[in-house]
Amino acid sequence: MNLEKLRVGFAFCGSFCTMSKALDALEQTAARFGPVTPIVSETVASTDTRFGAAHDFMREMERICDRRVISTVAGAEPIGPKGLLDVLVVCPCTGNTLAKLAHGVTDTAVTMAAKAHLRNGRPLVVCLATNDGLTGSAPNLGTMLNRKNVYFVPFGQDDCAGKPASLVADFTLVPAAVEAAVRGEQLQPLLV
Repeated sequence: MNLEKLRVGFAFCGSFCTMSKALDALEQTAARFGPVTPIVSETVASTDTRFGAAHDFMREMERICDRRVISTVAGAEPIGPKGLLDVLVVCPCTGNTLAKLAHGVTDTAVTMAAKAHLRNGRPLVVCLATNDGLTGSAPNLGTMLNRKNVYFVPFGQDDCAGKPASLVADFTLVPAAVEAAVRGEQLQPLLV
C-alpha cells in the first residue's frame, strides 16, 4: 500500500489535557500520510475547558487537514458503507470511549466512525489517555487488546506516584503505530 496516499481518519475524544499532544500527532500524521479526515466526539465539539475553546480546536484540526471536521453520528456513518478510510486513529481515546468500543456502544461520532470503519476489516489505532486505565478501564483495555484489527499506540503510566492507575500513550508514536497497523502489526514494545 502506498503510504503517501493512505486515507487516514483521526478521531478526537474528550481527554482535554492531552489535546495539544493530539494536535501535534495529527500534524505529524498529516505530514507523513495522505489525506486526513478529522472527526470529533460531540463533547469535543461543544466543550470549552481550561485547555482551550472547542471552536479553536476544531478550526486547528481543519487547518491541518484542509477539510471539515466530522462531528455527528450521521456525518460519521458513511465511513463504513463508502469505505472512506484505510485506517482510523482514535487520539486521544478516553476510558469512556474505550468502554463504548469494547461493548459496541455507538452513540458518538467517534464510536460510529470506529464501528463503521471496523466493519470493513480495516485497522483501528487507539491512542489511550485515561486516568483509570489500570482500574475501571482495565477490563475494557483487555477486551480491546484482544480485538481483531485493533492496534494500540504504545502506552504506559504517565505519573505512577500521583496517578498510579493512569495510562497515556506516547503520542509521538502515532505515525509509526499507523504504519505498523496498516501492515497488520502491533507496534512494539507495547508498554513504554
